[in-house]
Amino acid sequence: MSTWTLDQLQTFIHDAHGRQLETARVAAQGHAYNSSHSQEARRRWAKLSLLANRRMLDNAEGPSARVAHQDFMLRMWVIDRLGPDDTDPDWSPEALASDTLDVLTFTLTQAAGLAEGWRDLPIEQIRELRRHKNLTAHLDNLVGYLEPGPVRERLVAWTATRQHLP
Repeated sequence: MSTWTLDQLQTFIHDAHGRQLETARVAAQGHAYNSSHSQEARRRWAKLSLLANRRMLDNAEGPSARVAHQDFMLRMWVIDRLGPDDTDPDWSPEALASDTLDVLTFTLTQAAGLAEGWRDLPIEQIRELRRHKNLTAHLDNLVGYLEPGPVRERLVAWTATRQHLP
């Protein structure tokens, strides 16, 4: 797949399922990371990687933390390396901030409280804290793109709490 054209891979993604989508996601992401492509081409490859990633949710029940983490990390990479684009929600720092906050099931206060004694928690809560740590991995980079305000303040607070999560 790494030698396929964008159109070939896009056609494949529309019919693919399961592990095929993961393979396609990785192949498209590899092209997005390839600095020999133009910025426009790299964004198109990144979009294709996001499509494959998001299609993995088609047969899943509920949102997948892994899919969200992959989505957030690639979007942050594009914003960092190719620049933000507020006309496209995938490359908008504000949209990424909002999407991140939307997937967090613990409030900041809950996460901070649980993090204090996480070693004594049931495994399910430890997993949920770890999920939050993964879903906020991009925040250190993201906050630098956001205007001062309540959303930025919440994300800065999450970056501090994230350090204490398992």
